[in-house]
Amino acid sequence: MELSSPNPYTRHRDEECGSTGEIRSLSTFEIPPKNAPIERLRRWRLMEEISNPFGVLLAWAGGSRTLKKVMKVKGLANLLKTNLDRGISGDDAELAHRRNVFGANTYPQKKGRSFWVFLWEACQDLTLVILMVAAVLSLVLGIKTEGIKEGWYDGASIAFAVILVIVVTAISDYKQSLQFQSLNEEKQNIHLEVLRGGRIIEISIYDIVVGDVVPLKIGDQVPADGILIIGYSLAIDESSMTGESKIVHKDQKAPFLMSGCKVADGYGSMLVTAVGIHTEWGLLMASISEDTGEETPLQVRLNGVATFIGFVGLGVAVVVLAVLLVRYFTGNTKNPDGSVQFIKGQTSVKAAVDGAIKMLTIAVTIVVVAVPEGLPLAVTLTLAYSMRKMMADKALVRRLSACETMGSATTICSDKTGTLTLNLRGGTIEITGSPTEKAILSWAVKLGMKFDDARSKSSILHVCPFNSEKKRGGVGVLVGDSEVHVHWKGAAEIVLAQCTSWLDANGLVQPMTPDKLDAFEKLIEDMAAASLRCISFAYRSYDLKNVPSEEQRDNWQLPEDDLILLGIVGMKDPCRPGVKDAVELCTHAGVKVRMVTGDNLQTAKAIALECGILTDANASEPTLIEGRVFRAKCISEREQIAENITVMARSSPNDKLQLVQALKRKGHVVAVTGDGTNDAPALHEADIGLAMGIQGTEVAKESSDIIILDDNFASVVRVVRWGRSVYANIQKFIQFQLTVNVAALVINVVAAFSSGQVPLNAVQLLWVNLIMDTLGALALATEPPTDQLMDRPPVGRREPLITNVMWRNLIVQALYQVTILLVLNFDGRSILHLKHDSREHADKVKNTFIFNTFVLCQIFNEFNARKPDEINVFGGVTKNHLFMGIIGITVLFQVLIIEFLGKFTSTVRLNWKLWLVSVAIGFISWPLAAIGKVVPVSWGRAR
Repeated sequence: MELSSPNPYTRHRDEECGSTGEIRSLSTFEIPPKNAPIERLRRWRLMEEISNPFGVLLAWAGGSRTLKKVMKVKGLANLLKTNLDRGISGDDAELAHRRNVFGANTYPQKKGRSFWVFLWEACQDLTLVILMVAAVLSLVLGIKTEGIKEGWYDGASIAFAVILVIVVTAISDYKQSLQFQSLNEEKQNIHLEVLRGGRIIEISIYDIVVGDVVPLKIGDQVPADGILIIGYSLAIDESSMTGESKIVHKDQKAPFLMSGCKVADGYGSMLVTAVGIHTEWGLLMASISEDTGEETPLQVRLNGVATFIGFVGLGVAVVVLAVLLVRYFTGNTKNPDGSVQFIKGQTSVKAAVDGAIKMLTIAVTIVVVAVPEGLPLAVTLTLAYSMRKMMADKALVRRLSACETMGSATTICSDKTGTLTLNLRGGTIEITGSPTEKAILSWAVKLGMKFDDARSKSSILHVCPFNSEKKRGGVGVLVGDSEVHVHWKGAAEIVLAQCTSWLDANGLVQPMTPDKLDAFEKLIEDMAAASLRCISFAYRSYDLKNVPSEEQRDNWQLPEDDLILLGIVGMKDPCRPGVKDAVELCTHAGVKVRMVTGDNLQTAKAIALECGILTDANASEPTLIEGRVFRAKCISEREQIAENITVMARSSPNDKLQLVQALKRKGHVVAVTGDGTNDAPALHEADIGLAMGIQGTEVAKESSDIIILDDNFASVVRVVRWGRSVYANIQKFIQFQLTVNVAALVINVVAAFSSGQVPLNAVQLLWVNLIMDTLGALALATEPPTDQLMDRPPVGRREPLITNVMWRNLIVQALYQVTILLVLNFDGRSILHLKHDSREHADKVKNTFIFNTFVLCQIFNEFNARKPDEINVFGGVTKNHLFMGIIGITVLFQVLIIEFLGKFTSTVRLNWKLWLVSVAIGFISWPLAAIGKVVPVSWGRAR
């Protein structure tokens, strides 16, 4: 196969965009290479299209071809070596050659932020900057007063601890950024059908090549630039490219299709003429980057909480600093040996400044501990973790906020077909089309119909595509040379209502008498009651003379009266396995499932009973209601009955939208599933829009928050679990962090007021900060969802972040830690039998023991935080490898700090007895937590 590569060609004149009409003369104009800058490509493409819309293709297909020859689709297909009936062959060699000549259907994407950007952002934390300045001053003064051999320890220790916090924070943020970037790329990877080798196959949008024949139907995205081959009532929404919300009808007069636009109505097929960067859509996408900086409502709330706590911590730190400075300069601060640290007129300026810097360092470190910067990090971590795991559970998150909002869902308005049911009605014969069409054609072929023969004896004049508003679709066909038949198929009772006669078994037309109409209606009801989806077929003859000319045929309204009923079929669409259990789980969790379907009321009722959505076989209106009845009511009446509706049948997309609006006005958090283009308003209006990944159109997916990749209702329920898990994990971390905050602040503040010394120094507090922020967030924000989450009611819209259960746990643990550590601080020398040691050594051992015990208390309490409302906090802990790994790393580093890094942390080695006592004190937090959980409190949840 020979395909010409780009050749230079000559343009006599061209016009610049935005010029004043001045015509410039241009010499030979060469097509730029594929790796040319975007601006050059855009300018070249603009100049090409102004002069000749086929310019690019002419050049690539050989500039000597005339426009007249190319203007026909068949001529264009010949240039591209494409068979319009069978497509390209699609073998690897041909695809590679086409990509080499015409380019791939990809575009250069802007690189995400590098690790160094995140490192720089982490360095800009004000408290860390102050600590770094304090470290430098301490380092300089230490070296000056004690010499370089001993004087660098204090300053270097603080500096190292700050650098460690910065690096860990940057690494964590960078990894989450990469994860979100990967998920965003997945969102853009649309799968679509193409015709290759005479077969319809599904491929990624990135695998489209020039010359491909692509079928288009309502809701699809145009995957590349191309030209219309054939179309029936094909209308394109070009607003994404032109900015005008105008639907453009496509026919042979206006055959050009632009990549990125959406099919608003009808169907047809196109020939791909340009891909990737050679399309306007590609140029547009190459010049923008996906925004991954979206802040969810929970992140905004937590930022506010963190700011408030930070101000409290800052206030405490200022008070502590003031007290320390007053005590120091008034001679009330003493060294371990009992000597006064500052004596007016005797203490050198260097010593006084050094003392003041140490106090400033302590105050700033208190701020570092008090500011819970780990809260926003915990949200980011749990959202990233949940998004990744939800992909494995067949749910692609398009909007971060949906992850957490799903935990608040109080009702789910679900489609029936394909979501609650399998949508599998076809046979083993390979047939393309919708599941309904596949089933009907498979049945016809089994009865002996020769499809190709039947199709060859007629030609399509016009098509009125099926849509969910009319519940039917029609086609006008020319049979033979002069006979025109108009065929309709759709909702059984709707098509039946248009029939004035029927065809008997002998092929004779009989009048539709009232008795016969009743008999057919009874037949439909019986089939519907047996969970069968009923479809009627009808036709009528039409005078060929009245058929509009080809140019006017797009506006032809196919006649739909005086029809002859051909038959009624009932198709079984069985419930998906596990749907009944999933519905029961939702009901148990306080989430009401409602079925909203376009099917017959009796069919909907039967399926709802089978799925467990409806429990009363004798249910009546408004529990069971038709869309026309609901839409006929006023807004206030809709609100009154909305909460009672369990099944809405024969509903239009607008009925679904009105139901969603009524439920939201009643205070519900509404999740909606949808797959059609007309579902887009309801998906957009809902608190959480869930589009179907298999049957869903691209329009529906773009209006949704989450895409259910397997179209399964059970996956929707798993999304609810993950939504609750996000909120639960954040609350676990808040409980853990606030316990550390309260304990550390109280201990240091009380010690500072009473003695002018604090038991936990700057380096130690920075290590605690690292444990409770980054490592704590990693450990607790990645807990998988548990079945117990579905035992609770939905998370209320205005529920406080800190619930009654959390306050109980927090108070018990903080009170225990503060009590133990303050007793040790004031009477530790006696309790630890250190009275016979020197005062300096005894204080070092005591403070080291306090530090070690405090850290071990946090490690043990981290287990308690896993299960805020359960006695058994160890369930599933061994399966969470990240949690166990972080606990192990924390213990290892704590041992290293105490035993080997005393110079940097101002600690001394502890003997095995003191280690055992520290572990025992930490261990007590487990039974204490269990006892505390016996105290009855409620979650305090309400909508």
